[in-house]
Amino acid sequence: MKRREFLTLPGSSLGGVLLYTLAGEPVRMQAQTGEIKVPLRFFTSAEARVVQAACDRIFPSDASGPGATEAGVVIYIDRQLAGPYGRDKYRYTKPPFVESVPEHGYQGKAAPREIYREGIQKLGDFASLAPAARDEKLRGIETSTFFRLLRQHTIEGMFSDPLHGGNAGMIGWQLIGYPGPRMSYREEIDKAPGQAYRQKPASLAQIVGHPVTGWEDEKG
Repeated sequence: MKRREFLTLPGSSLGGVLLYTLAGEPVRMQAQTGEIKVPLRFFTSAEARVVQAACDRIFPSDASGPGATEAGVVIYIDRQLAGPYGRDKYRYTKPPFVESVPEHGYQGKAAPREIYREGIQKLGDFASLAPAARDEKLRGIETSTFFRLLRQHTIEGMFSDPLHGGNAGMIGWQLIGYPGPRMSYREEIDKAPGQAYRQKPASLAQIVGHPVTGWEDEKG
């Protein structure tokens, strides 16, 4: 039986994130102080720390607002790699494997989880490096498939619906002023004429009024 791996994160960064107990029961985290051990589905704890450190340099927190660490982006990536996307369930994976134009997308043989495992290994002791050294190491791989995936997933984890594991507490949406996936604003039109519209963000589950499952939780 495989030993369960965990990543320790600040409790304040997990508000709104959907996690699962060891029995597979969904639990919606509430923002809190202290630290929380988050169960990992794909990464080892050491791998998760490397990915978290790399995402933090791609989308760092600064004076304008929170970054990848606060949004729980590493949890988003862990969930995606553990699910059907990570094992290339829906991508055509037969040869020939070629380098093509960007419009064709990735045409290689390795699945996303394999790309990550190889990329993390090349980063080595990345999590122990100073910020400047981390940036230098990332610049050295910025043309690689791994870095392109990591950057893409960092952005996705910042701004996707919290049901996928990132955007904790909808802090990414608060950062850009996105109100959530609302179908209509008809009821809001006449409430404050002449004033800027500043609707508080709401997740898909909050809008539809019942739990919503992401494709990373697909069985089989």
